[in-house]
Amino acid sequence: MYSLRVEGSFSSAHNLRGYKGKCEDLHGHNWRIEIIIKSKALNEIGIVADFTDLKKKLNAVLEELDHKYLNELACFKKINPTSENIARYLYKKLIPQIPLLNSVTVWENATSSATYDEIS
Repeated sequence: MYSLRVEGSFSSAHNLRGYKGKCEDLHGHNWRIEIIIKSKALNEIGIVADFTDLKKKLNAVLEELDHKYLNELACFKKINPTSENIARYLYKKLIPQIPLLNSVTVWENATSSATYDEIS
């Protein structure tokens, strides 16, 4: 099995509704996003996918979130913009464009992340 990993990032603000603690207040993150695609086979030139193409697709989706107050976006009006929900949102947005997508990991800082996949 081959695994490819591509990273992107965006900056945004959010707050967690119903949370008791610091995260209920408006605050921001420099989010780091990691996507992993997997395949058992290589194409005719010996690659799973073009890294440049994967980065373009990822960055186009991340642009929708960059420098936004996430709570005001339609996708997070009813659900909290947690790392977990952001990972799921990005997965759902990317899977039609990247069928080999295995997982999306959202890092809200250097030591804390959440991963979403539908394979496990």
